[in-house]
Amino acid sequence: MPRMFRRRTRALLTAGTVALAAACFAGPAGTARAASPASPASPASPASPASPGVTYTNPLAEKRADPHIVKHTDGYYYFTATVPEYDRIVLRRATTLQGLSTAPETTIWTRHTSGIMGAHIWAPEIHFIDGKWYFYFAAGATNDVWAIRMYVLEGTGGNPLTANWTEKGQIRTTWESFSLDATTFVVNGVRYLAWAQRNPAEENNTSLFVAKMANPWTISGTPAEISQPTLAWETIGYKVNEGPAVIQHGGKVFMSYSASATDANYCLGLLTASATADLTDPASWAKSSQPVFRSSAATSQYGPGHNSFTVSEDGRSDILVYHDRGYKDITGDPLNDPNRRTRVQKVYWKADGTPDFGIPVADGVTPQRFSSDNLPDRFIRHWEYRARVEANVSPLADSQFRVVPGLAGSGTVSLESADFPGYYLRHKNFEAWVEKNDGTARFAADATFHRRAGLSDAAGVSYESYNYAGRYLRHYDHLLYVQAPSTATDRADATFHAQ
Repeated sequence: MPRMFRRRTRALLTAGTVALAAACFAGPAGTARAASPASPASPASPASPASPGVTYTNPLAEKRADPHIVKHTDGYYYFTATVPEYDRIVLRRATTLQGLSTAPETTIWTRHTSGIMGAHIWAPEIHFIDGKWYFYFAAGATNDVWAIRMYVLEGTGGNPLTANWTEKGQIRTTWESFSLDATTFVVNGVRYLAWAQRNPAEENNTSLFVAKMANPWTISGTPAEISQPTLAWETIGYKVNEGPAVIQHGGKVFMSYSASATDANYCLGLLTASATADLTDPASWAKSSQPVFRSSAATSQYGPGHNSFTVSEDGRSDILVYHDRGYKDITGDPLNDPNRRTRVQKVYWKADGTPDFGIPVADGVTPQRFSSDNLPDRFIRHWEYRARVEANVSPLADSQFRVVPGLAGSGTVSLESADFPGYYLRHKNFEAWVEKNDGTARFAADATFHRRAGLSDAAGVSYESYNYAGRYLRHYDHLLYVQAPSTATDRADATFHAQ
């Protein structure tokens, strides 16, 4: 079994609860169900989430690695990335994230034909600072392609696609050594630069550094080394910390970074600091003990990394932007494999204020989570394949479902498990389970629903059974069933909000 036969005790699912559910719920014959004493009545105000559901279709762009997407005040998203030829900087824009997939691409700058900035044009980022555009990127030299250093372009004009660009030169740091992946961010009015560089005193490839900035192409003060690759998952193939990206939430500064070789072992770690701390003090940063985002064989996504962050079109959801490959095995040097592609998916926030990236989701439409209208901290999730509502779901993907065309009929939907592709939410004896599609007409009908406006809040959603009209997915004692709602409590139990 995919769950590897794991068995875990569920405190909420006592023998008494099982007996009550068996007695009160309709069985195969469709007998009536008693009202739920355990489910509270619908709240006076709707439980609409602060961050409603968003969906995108992956991959966003083929053969585009190290992606950076920023939403500007002009209403456009700007997207740049490493091209597999490593010879130029490109840029697209669109008013939606999905629109970037087909937006025309403009070459902003091309490598020098000799000398510095003549090879390995990597990891461009675009930022708007004090009324001007800036590209940060890494480049080697024609006479030494591995003499990788960080450089800056400055652009004037409202539209960076047509801006006039000037080379501001190299960003100078403590050493003249391999350095790349510059990014800039502001915390409490102070602008910082973060990047990856080889420290000559260390036996590794790159560590992470932070410094304040005197201007957009010059650091000030002594850089602080805030992380070096020491953990087992950071040192597979190469000893690497690189690709820093910053997101702020709840008074914390979170810096994701990439580790290990750029094959299927590539993954994301996370550094955390208080927004009021001295960010140039290494002691201010705490490192995750395990990767926060890594390959998933279940979804056929390998080597997720070198990310950036942006926001949804309505500004209410944080979006993770990253690259990966759709296969595990690579022939030769991964740097010569052109098939890293840009992908996006929503970032969720745990109750403790830390980010949860989940897993790199399968290609196609991205999944959503569904919170209960009357228990808004609880989400539909599967546990030992039984569907229920629960708070603080871990792993996150157990509570994510792709809303896909219905298996049984047009105009309907089915809910496919994010972490078990091919497994769908279906009813069986009027209980809701997550099971593998066996290809039968019965399964298709049981796993198909009509999507309706929420029965207790029209801003929500309710799912009516395809083959048992009038019965809806609803929770009772935290387990999911299909049942005909008759009371306000029933209707609230059968209403959910996409997140």
